[in-house]
Amino acid sequence: MQTADLPLNGIKILSIEQYGAGPYGTMLLADLGAEVIKIEAPSMGGDVSRATGPYFLGDQDSQFFQTFSRGKSSIALEIKTPEGRAQFEALVKEADAVANNLRGDQPAKMAVTYADLKAINPKIVCAHLSAYGRDNDRASWPGYDYLMQAEAGLMSMSGEPDGPPVRCGLSIIDFHTGSQLAVGLLAGILGAHRTGRGCDIDVALFDTALHQLSYPATWYLNEAVEVGRLPRGAHPSIAPSQAFKTQDGWLMLMCQTPKFWEIFCAKTSRPDLLADPRFTSIPARRANLAALTEVLDGLLSTQSTAQWIALLGGHVPVAPIYDIGQALDSDHVEAIGMTDAVDHPDAKDGRLRMLASPIKVNGKRPAGKRAPKMGERS
Repeated sequence: MQTADLPLNGIKILSIEQYGAGPYGTMLLADLGAEVIKIEAPSMGGDVSRATGPYFLGDQDSQFFQTFSRGKSSIALEIKTPEGRAQFEALVKEADAVANNLRGDQPAKMAVTYADLKAINPKIVCAHLSAYGRDNDRASWPGYDYLMQAEAGLMSMSGEPDGPPVRCGLSIIDFHTGSQLAVGLLAGILGAHRTGRGCDIDVALFDTALHQLSYPATWYLNEAVEVGRLPRGAHPSIAPSQAFKTQDGWLMLMCQTPKFWEIFCAKTSRPDLLADPRFTSIPARRANLAALTEVLDGLLSTQSTAQWIALLGGHVPVAPIYDIGQALDSDHVEAIGMTDAVDHPDAKDGRLRMLASPIKVNGKRPAGKRAPKMGERS
């Protein structure tokens, strides 16, 4: 799919971004056709993720950097110098938005807020992603994803009950916050097109992490109930909805409604489980979770994960529990085209394999394009 056919073609976004959260959000916009120009300071080596190993691609480039900045352009300028500032302001005149993921006290110091830029371009949208926000006593605090998972309570819900708190294996708060940056920025642009006035948009890692508590937060705020860690990553109120052992590994089974429990029992030739008083309803199964786990482990351990998926897939919500290699090499991933390869002069054989965009436009995933070299503008 050509850029001209994408919904954000013609939208220009300047981004003062580093590492993961901000670049992830603007990458989603670049995938959808926006022109995203990274503002990179040569004195700092540009985006710090250019130097994030262990897998590098020539000078000032890495596979980590490519993961979050593909499809963008780059301008090398020192925004804090008079010359760099003048060049930046010239770009602002023609831009729809200026995004950043600076520390909360920095946008005002660097004069990249709406109050600072509206005289140059009244329609400019200034989107700020920070650790704790710009308007509280933590504005100057540095912060990263794992800290947010810790303080917002997410780690208290992850891992086994008799083990320590566990973070998610990936920086999910970075990615959620980057996605919210993209949504807020687009909302600001739509508003500016309607009214002729831009605005400031703010998202924060901590706010996002706390928001992800979702219904456990509602339960605590109204019932003073704290959802803790359950065995096998079990759902706090529904059973069976957790990991179970198979003959050769693990699978995740989620009978979220009575219908799926009935189908599961029929498909596995265990109608007797429907009459067992311990398992006749969701509350009963949840109250007898240990016994249910023992019974289903015994049942599911009689066949391989693949055999169970063949039997139950499409009838009951079930999935194999894969490692990264199994996940990426699966037939389903190939069938839906969730990986692609982009041209890169320093990659093996000139091609860098990557994940494709999760968003389709008219049934097609946007074509991938590598991240820019420092100062490279297409």
